[in-house]
Amino acid sequence: MADPDGDETNGLWATGDRDQEQLPFSALLEDSAEDLYENAPCGYLSTLLDGQIAKVNGTLLKWLGYRREELVGRKHFSDLLTIGGRLYHETHFAPLLQMQGEVNGIALELKAADGSRLPVLVTSTVKQDSGGNPLLIRTTLLDARDRRTYERELLRARQEAERERARLQRLATTLQRTLIPPALVPVPGLDVAAHFHFASSDEVGGDFYDLFPLAAGRWGFFMGDVRGKGADAAVVTSLARYTLRAAAVSDPVPATVLANLNTALNNEFHDDEPRFCTVIFGLLTPEEDDVGFRVVLAGGGHPPAVLLRADGSADYLPTPGGQLVGVVADAQFTTTSVDLRPGDTLLLYTDGLTEARTPNGGERYGDEALLAFARALAPTSAPGVVEALNALLDSFGEGLDDDTALLAMGVPRGVPRPVGEQ
Repeated sequence: MADPDGDETNGLWATGDRDQEQLPFSALLEDSAEDLYENAPCGYLSTLLDGQIAKVNGTLLKWLGYRREELVGRKHFSDLLTIGGRLYHETHFAPLLQMQGEVNGIALELKAADGSRLPVLVTSTVKQDSGGNPLLIRTTLLDARDRRTYERELLRARQEAERERARLQRLATTLQRTLIPPALVPVPGLDVAAHFHFASSDEVGGDFYDLFPLAAGRWGFFMGDVRGKGADAAVVTSLARYTLRAAAVSDPVPATVLANLNTALNNEFHDDEPRFCTVIFGLLTPEEDDVGFRVVLAGGGHPPAVLLRADGSADYLPTPGGQLVGVVADAQFTTTSVDLRPGDTLLLYTDGLTEARTPNGGERYGDEALLAFARALAPTSAPGVVEALNALLDSFGEGLDDDTALLAMGVPRGVPRPVGEQ
């Protein structure tokens, strides 16, 4: 194909501005190859086998602030490295290159003419002749300053996130501890033990319990579990704890106490997403013979208590028909009663225990397994059952993914209540 002026160009022409001379692509390609080497977005370096610099492109010269004549034939590649880089080059880079014929993406630091440092990623290959003999080493250097800046920023952001997480963990832990009693009030003639397992240090759970004195020498106690986690659950937990205490002082009938809590939850959260909980509330009254206690329990959808008897037996104390607290306005609650005699221990717990996954097969631990565990443990004291269950919780490992609260109350053998104490 001929151009308009009749000159042969092998069909390839470069068209520029109207006032610029048109050049054939072959000429541009020849010029571009050298220009691409000199002004490439990366540094190029060719060295002899001993590392002496034989060729260097303009990009690398610009990065380092050297003139070409200062490097070519005068310096070795290792001379451009920092002290640490030289040590790594001699002990790792050069031996690997000799064995493998190439080394890819090694992070090194170059030392510029003004003493500043330039982080680079280095890739080197050994050029060979037709007989497989090494001739020279070709090296490509990528500017890693942006990458280093990114890595520093990423590290800073990660450290900031870790500090924020630690702050939130401290806040969650502090809030959680305000929702459970720091210490249980001692009850004459009764051994009491409790334990709280935190499943997560990041979120506030909804498990709660308490034991507190009432008038006429009686004591109230409860165990509950609020739906959900986090701040919303903490609000319900706080409301439930203080409502139960206040309701028990006003009218200590267990079913009435739960009814009052149910009313409070319905009034407080009726326009929002339902906020409800399971609760078991109990009333402790000393027996007339001053040995043991009469226990009246009311259940609101909570797992049943376990009674470990002095004779070595153990059974659940169900309160069938007790509804969840806070779901419906007219919820019904049922009660049961039992005599707690010397050697007997009453255990309350939240469902984090029975819903934990076992190490073997990941199955739920379940109610039957807990009852079998209690029967193998009875008779035991309140501290004994809590200690044993604490070890059981530890054995679940990561399978224990929910908060778990334990509260045990037992009448010790052969220790009568001190005369006059109620």
